[in-house]
Amino acid sequence: MGKALGTEVLAIGLMSGTSVDGIDAALVEIVDCQGQFKTKLIAGHTYPYAEDLRAEILAVCAGEPRSLQQICELDDRIAESFSQAAIAIMHHGDRLPDLIASHGQTVFHRPPAMGDRQNGKTELGYSVQLGRGAVIAELTGIQTISDFRTADIEAGGHGAPLVPMVDALLLTDPHKYRACQNIGGISNVTYLPPSSIADTEADRELGFNAGGVFGFDNAAGNVLIDMATQKLFGEPFDRDGAIGRQGKPDLVLIDRWLQQEFFVTAPPKSTGRELFSPAYLENCLAECQNLSNYDIMATLTEFTARAIAKSYRDFLPTFPDEVLVGGGGGRNGYLLERLQDLLAPAMVMRTDALGLDGDSKEAIAFAVLGYLRLKERNGNLPSVTGAKRSVLLGKIA
Repeated sequence: MGKALGTEVLAIGLMSGTSVDGIDAALVEIVDCQGQFKTKLIAGHTYPYAEDLRAEILAVCAGEPRSLQQICELDDRIAESFSQAAIAIMHHGDRLPDLIASHGQTVFHRPPAMGDRQNGKTELGYSVQLGRGAVIAELTGIQTISDFRTADIEAGGHGAPLVPMVDALLLTDPHKYRACQNIGGISNVTYLPPSSIADTEADRELGFNAGGVFGFDNAAGNVLIDMATQKLFGEPFDRDGAIGRQGKPDLVLIDRWLQQEFFVTAPPKSTGRELFSPAYLENCLAECQNLSNYDIMATLTEFTARAIAKSYRDFLPTFPDEVLVGGGGGRNGYLLERLQDLLAPAMVMRTDALGLDGDSKEAIAFAVLGYLRLKERNGNLPSVTGAKRSVLLGKIA
């Protein structure tokens, strides 16, 4: 199992999300004081994929057929890229890390069926992350935890979102209701009630009300905005929302889109590029024929903001006092302005304001989840994923 773990652990978290824009790597010191966690980011960086590798990942995500051999080769190439990111980030530390925790690259996600079982089909979900941990461990020489979603899915859950456990450990406030809003390719929210209402001894030891923490995927996030920016303006993304800010959103169109099944379905729920795909964007664009390109960008940005706001009002038990934003969407100033307007009187701010780097938040979260696995502490929250029980997350190589 490698070197013994004490109360201070140096870990690397690796993550690549649905935007497929690169590998987020975080070198983080984890301080565990009798189960209460603090983290210190030593270094965080995004390492872009090689263009041909990114194109292949996007093709597989879009459902283009590949042979099993091609999928295996892609699995290894992704693992090699993750290994290179780990080796690069570890040079920022003064010693070798104790562990690497790698989420891998999601290429397929199917939520569990909530209906009855028919034709012998399972109700269990299915999620595929490429970039196997055994290759990362072999190339780096460091114990690696990967495949975090499978155990939750085997327990009947969605296997997503998993970051809410770490949100609860690091960002719960004694008195305020908080929503941690991650805006990556897909958006997801974690609802954190105040720790002062923790009503069991186990909750008090955790430092949060485990049964009260709630979370789910709630919007398309950046994925539609990014694809539209690339298609309409030839830019990789809408930097600071400068393009969307110049347009006028079509609110009638947005209200119609928000009646789609995903947005009105109650949690637990998860989604990905299987829904918010290039074909989904083309359908949106077909309904925007009378809009300018700037109006289209404003409409897609407002769509994400209003989907998030709608999910809070429809599904959160209590409206939050504060909304803490992480992920690449936190760099879109126009999107944050729209969220502040739509979510008033809640205060909208980046997690950086509380000392947790918003750009590296998900990579930090998987470093913490890897540490929990090595300490044999359960890492999922059934109240979030819909699993029947709390389980250990991740496989150790």
